[in-house]
Amino acid sequence: MKKIRYAIAGSAGRMGRTLVEAVLKDETASLSATLEHSASPFLGKDAGELFGMPCGVLITDDIVGALKNADCLIDFTRPEATLVHLEHCQSQGVSLIIGTTGFNAAEKQAIENAAQKISVVFAPNMAVGVNAVFKLLSVAAKILNTGYDVEVIEAHHRHKVDAPSGTALRMGEVVANALGQDLSECAIYGRQGHTGERPATQIGFSTIRGGDIVGDHTVLFAGEGERIEITHKSASRMSYALGALRAGRFLADKPHGLFDMQDVLGLK
Repeated sequence: MKKIRYAIAGSAGRMGRTLVEAVLKDETASLSATLEHSASPFLGKDAGELFGMPCGVLITDDIVGALKNADCLIDFTRPEATLVHLEHCQSQGVSLIIGTTGFNAAEKQAIENAAQKISVVFAPNMAVGVNAVFKLLSVAAKILNTGYDVEVIEAHHRHKVDAPSGTALRMGEVVANALGQDLSECAIYGRQGHTGERPATQIGFSTIRGGDIVGDHTVLFAGEGERIEITHKSASRMSYALGALRAGRFLADKPHGLFDMQDVLGLK
């Protein structure tokens, strides 16, 4: 089997280092390049040395050179950086796996347009367990479609810059779709003051930021006399990295198209 050649964006960050480690340990993968921004103090350093596993691949800010020998770029950075990488992937015919969150509607459309030329997996959470939860939420929402209030609670580390998390928003979308609702019309993000009685169709979001929490998500269905909670807790970023590599294997024979992890896992 030919190994998939990966370039990793944001390779010196917390998620980037985990992705590099996952690629180096995967027999189906090889590390072709590691990227950082032009002001990074890690430029020129061995990407594996950052976590005690030297690999001979030096961190660069040259996106064109980094993609030259890559089959796929994995990007868990920021929207502004991902969109630049998206353009280069299009011009160089490189597949793209996007774990970045916080895109607006126009930026999501740009990703969809690019997928007409290259293959893209775009998902708010790459962990296999989280995507199993998405499926469970759809089933639960259809069963608990009357008499249950829905609340989404998420917690992440203090460094996360967007809220609610992309995963929490996707959970809300899954529930809303199953109930025949539009999340943009029924979501409320936090409550304060005299809010009045809770509307039956409302989906509430609560956000916690603190410490080194990797990522906790709970969807609460609260009814009369009972509560159902569906929870996923991440103890390590490795679950996201392993899901990204699974997405890379899925894209190996896809010349173009926009996919998510439900496609990758065959859950649609």
